[in-house]
Amino acid sequence: MAFLDELAAREAAMRWLDERTQLGTQPVKQPDVSSFPFQGERVSLLLRQQGICKPRQLEAALSIRTTWTPPGGKPPYEDAEGPDGLVRYAYRGNDPEFFENRALRLAYQHQLPVIWFVAIEPSVYLARYPVYVVADEPDQLRVALAISEDQRFLGVPRADEVDRRRTVQRLTNLRLHQPVFRAQVLGAYERSCAMCRLKHVELLDAAHIIPDSKERGTPVVPNGLSLCSIHHRAFDANVLGLRPDFKIAVRRDILDEIDGPMLKHGLQAMEGVPLTLPRRQAQHPDRQRVEERYEEFRAAG
Repeated sequence: MAFLDELAAREAAMRWLDERTQLGTQPVKQPDVSSFPFQGERVSLLLRQQGICKPRQLEAALSIRTTWTPPGGKPPYEDAEGPDGLVRYAYRGNDPEFFENRALRLAYQHQLPVIWFVAIEPSVYLARYPVYVVADEPDQLRVALAISEDQRFLGVPRADEVDRRRTVQRLTNLRLHQPVFRAQVLGAYERSCAMCRLKHVELLDAAHIIPDSKERGTPVVPNGLSLCSIHHRAFDANVLGLRPDFKIAVRRDILDEIDGPMLKHGLQAMEGVPLTLPRRQAQHPDRQRVEERYEEFRAAG
């Protein structure tokens, strides 16, 4: 396949993913997106054993993958946000000239869009696209990624460009951390509200126990709750709280109100109801965070 087909193949892959991920909002399993049809051939897209996927028909890397790491585990590669707000993606191995690393570098040189599969469970991924390699850092065995077109336009901020770095960080949070956090939390709670058991995914949010504006408000499952929209708003507003024994508390003045069925059944009836917890102990709410947030709830009451 000629290099001129590189962009067409990527556009075809992204359109194909749009149909299977509801425009990138729904997770996919690795076997379901391992390859896609293009010009009469099957083109590799997400390989089980390779972090950087360069199909045999293309010259440059088409996709990259971040593997699943259990809470508290150590990932095999450190894919993390840098001080400039851009995500760093590690080379494979220690040789910058390894063929997969060269393929990733070629995507950078020609500014070709790449698809990034971020694992939220074993063999379950959230697809982020288009992603662009905006800097190559071979001395540190990694590249820098722009998570969106607008972040790509901003480029790599210099150390003295504080405002631009903040903008890049905000975009990274918006385009990467928030969608991945939501997918991980909803997956842990089996796509239902932890308070009322509602299972309509389109009405579910990932709520932070400690807000992301605070130091301990990191986007990790033990700092998250899967909540329907009404209970998310109520939790954020300290109308509802979560006790350290993982039972729901309702603010005293709300319990004393008289109103319609939503107040009675949607809020007041939540008093003392046990939270539905994830199956995995490691995904349960972090008790220290819950205690800290409960003290805030009590102060609000």
